[in-house]
Amino acid sequence: MESVLAASTVPVFTQDPYAPEHLADPYPLFAKMRAAGPVVMMQEHSLHAVTRFAECKEVLDDYRTYISGAGAGPKNLHHEPSWRAQGIMESDPPIHTDMRHAMAGVISPRGVRSLRAGFESYATELVDSLLEARSFDLIKDMAEVFPLRAFGDAVGIPREGRAENLPALGAANFSTFGPDTALAREHFAAGSGMNDWAMANTARENLSPGSLGAQIWEYADRGEISADQAALLVRAMLSAGLDTTIFSLGATLLALVSNPGEYAKVHQSPKLVKFAIDEAFRYESPFQSFYRTTSRDTVLGGVELPADTKVAVFVGSANRDAERWGPRADEYDITRSAGGHLAFGMGIHQCVGQPLSRLEMEVLLTEFAKRVKFVELTAEPEQFLHTTLRGWKSIPVKITAA
Repeated sequence: MESVLAASTVPVFTQDPYAPEHLADPYPLFAKMRAAGPVVMMQEHSLHAVTRFAECKEVLDDYRTYISGAGAGPKNLHHEPSWRAQGIMESDPPIHTDMRHAMAGVISPRGVRSLRAGFESYATELVDSLLEARSFDLIKDMAEVFPLRAFGDAVGIPREGRAENLPALGAANFSTFGPDTALAREHFAAGSGMNDWAMANTARENLSPGSLGAQIWEYADRGEISADQAALLVRAMLSAGLDTTIFSLGATLLALVSNPGEYAKVHQSPKLVKFAIDEAFRYESPFQSFYRTTSRDTVLGGVELPADTKVAVFVGSANRDAERWGPRADEYDITRSAGGHLAFGMGIHQCVGQPLSRLEMEVLLTEFAKRVKFVELTAEPEQFLHTTLRGWKSIPVKITAA
């Protein structure tokens, strides 16, 4: 019979994974946390955490025991008020079921395919300008501008104000998915003023006819979701779909630039772009962590957890777990079978918008790989530090045309 440990006996970590030095390079500490046990306690925050692939997947799969409705951050929203209405990422069935049905209906395979031609046209235009410039920033001039235009147009919001508001708003929203640190408060303060802009520009009267956002409102018209839920879904589509795509584009590009042999494979055979993207999702997960809450007394990894326990799920660590990915888990390898990674979550809360994000990335990176033979750094990349998200502020490069 498997032995069961009381929650008070789990390994305690005095090193804080949310400290700036560990956010900058989280993987050495993740390795120590995985080695310590299936469940650990973060002393700085008095919170439990799982960092191994097996336990992270177990938590994400079991939505009845590990619920989202109490908040995706360490604050328990069943006991403390939220600063905003809870959307699809912080809801449980049956509310979550209705909202996911509407979102999945809009971001359907047919609906996503209809966007390809527009994405391809803009990708060609953008790569034309990059080849003309030769030296540019992979983040500011590529990874940010493409989703802001392509995805913003698909959702149907006005173009004016996107760049000034949306990235900061996303960083503010996701700052609450981690502890209340100085860095989290900084992001929250920087983006909180953009909420009024987002609410105004996702209102149905400001959305382009036939756009993804307008289609969400059609579900409200039919009574399948409420008007409040429709507004939440359009805003959720923007924040979750934009930030993760920007950071994942940046991560994929940096991984390829840092591994010239891997970029050479993609350049020679652009059909490998899909595999390069999936491996980048595993290698540098845009969401590094978020929280679930136990709905009942349970046992996780042999550790007793009482009901109402907050559990940090470090998917960024799970996606580097050698027990799942082998001894070369810390290497970027586009020939790896990266399917099954946890970058988009798992189970009923798996990101419903991922086909759209994948399409954006595939279209842009395929066009880039076809037409660019060499990419090299011209300065050290600058990181974007955040308690939940992992990404880059700047990646200066120069390119050589094919």
